[in-house]
Amino acid sequence: MVHLVYCDNTGKKGEKIIDKILVGTKTMVVRGAAARKIPHSRVKNGETLYFMEKGSAKITASATVNNVQNYVKLSEDEITKTLEENQSKLNLSEKQKIRWYKKCLCLVEFSHVKEIEPLDFDHQSNMDDWLIIEKIEDVVVGTSIPYNYDKSKF
Repeated sequence: MVHLVYCDNTGKKGEKIIDKILVGTKTMVVRGAAARKIPHSRVKNGETLYFMEKGSAKITASATVNNVQNYVKLSEDEITKTLEENQSKLNLSEKQKIRWYKKCLCLVEFSHVKEIEPLDFDHQSNMDDWLIIEKIEDVVVGTSIPYNYDKSKF
């Protein structure tokens, strides 16, 4: 499986998440919710992440997953501790720390980041901010297929 990760395009001083990834100051992404939600427990070492800036319709970078941490039913202290212990990789702003203060967390560490020739993303209305697909071409203009959540079920 491959994963398409939407990156927020707002950060402190105009710093974009995808820029942090490309320069190597961010080597881990987090997704969280009150209960298990994609990509929790669905990301494996060796799989490929593709990154796109939210609203850009361009997939511009890729990386390889090298570590995944999945947590459920975290206490408030455990949430804080987990985010703090991984802050050097997550590189979260204060606003992002608040956003990802959730009981269920999925932390995905990656390496071998590379900028790729931009791919045109074929957005469909039912898509979330993390897609699990067979191959990146499934969501690229000209080769895309109708998206469904079959690959994203627990």
